[in-house]
Amino acid sequence: MYKASYDGTNKKILWQEMWRWEFLDALERDPVVIVPVGSVEQHGPHCPMDVDISAPFYMAAEVARAEDDFPVIVAPPIWSGFTHYNMGFPGTIHLRLETFQNLLGDICRSIHANGFERIIAVNGHGGNWAPCRAVSWQLAEEDIFTLSFNWWDTVSAELREWSATDEGVGHGGEWETSVQLHLRAHLVDAERIDADRGLTQPFPPELNFAEFAERRRDTAKGTGIMGDATAASAEKGRRIFDLACQRLGKLVREYHQLPVRHYREFGSHCS
Repeated sequence: MYKASYDGTNKKILWQEMWRWEFLDALERDPVVIVPVGSVEQHGPHCPMDVDISAPFYMAAEVARAEDDFPVIVAPPIWSGFTHYNMGFPGTIHLRLETFQNLLGDICRSIHANGFERIIAVNGHGGNWAPCRAVSWQLAEEDIFTLSFNWWDTVSAELREWSATDEGVGHGGEWETSVQLHLRAHLVDAERIDADRGLTQPFPPELNFAEFAERRRDTAKGTGIMGDATAASAEKGRRIFDLACQRLGKLVREYHQLPVRHYREFGSHCS
């Protein structure tokens, strides 16, 4: 299992473990703060509830540990997300839309108020994607510019190219299970790994531009899996995890080199 916490010998990268003077020191070196965003929810009968937060958290930790030219700090993860459609399965913890958006927004505002102007929200839960983007736009109106994206979008082409089943990130399927096997194999119940498909889209493929908001996670076999977890492997998980870390690390370095953006530069009515 990956170790992110400071033990006295390794590099300190977690916001909650830092001393006050370390924040002041970091602010002198144009730091970047990564906020891992996820969810506590079912991922089939074989995966733990924290799949969606463990991936972005450990990716952020790897990038922060590897960067030596400037500080990269990993903020406390946002554990719970917008996931009402998984509430039909035990273990899921759901936040209302406004609660989740207020939580993410206030965390970013607090980070910015501490003097940190380069903030990246790395999301690991599909249901959070639109709310995260909305928060990013809202913060921009307040002259706080953040980056927000899903970790799997950094490797979207490879997810399909390297897949045995031609699926994207899925839900508890080939790729999410593979990443868990790489990170924490002891938390995957190998005897309950299965394959299933979602039934949430009532229209034929040529009409998939229109869809209803999900109300529950309907799957053909009732497992809660969307994809084929039987095709998962730790090696696949390592490949996709390492590549996502590489691309996140490159983005962090590019972001660090950019001047801090301010809304008034774009002709806003904001004073």
